Amino acid sequence: MTKENYFKVGTIVNTHGIRGEVKIMAITDFAADRFKKGAALQIETKQGFVPVTVQSSRLHKNMWLVLFEGVTNINEIEKYKTNDIYVYGEAREALGDDEYYYDEIIDSRVVSLSGEAIGVVSEIMTTGANDVWVVKRPGQSDALIPMIDDVVKSVDVANKLITIDVLEGLLD
Repeated sequence: MTKENYFKVGTIVNTHGIRGEVKIMAITDFAADRFKKGAALQIETKQGFVPVTVQSSRLHKNMWLVLFEGVTNINEIEKYKTNDIYVYGEAREALGDDEYYYDEIIDSRVVSLSGEAIGVVSEIMTTGANDVWVVKRPGQSDALIPMIDDVVKSVDVANKLITIDVLEGLLD
């Protein structure tokens, strides 16, 4: 298994209590599934991935409190503080049409309807109404591209190519 088969679902930001629970900041739309009892996860360490299985979890103040099987106290888990949590690629949920995983969009080239190169998606901001893609442009300030039908005309995940309609003022 190579790292490209793993997908980040969160980061252990701290421990919680003395029983070995960790606080995880989730970066997945499927957090309830990712951290449910029995879920198989991987903790990334300098030595490689450490497989863990969720024993219990609950949402608390926008963080997931998770206890892994076999962990009985804080001393066994503290070493993983600030480490990222991954799921193996085969465990990803199938998405509907016009839905994408962040890693499918990040580093995609963005072009206009006429084929003019605009830049490369470097970041995705979640705003509530719709996502906004931050596009790095050579020699210019970043462009903020709203993920709406009026702007985004096609997304070719396989070729990492996004075609947009450059509405007036969009790139100013």
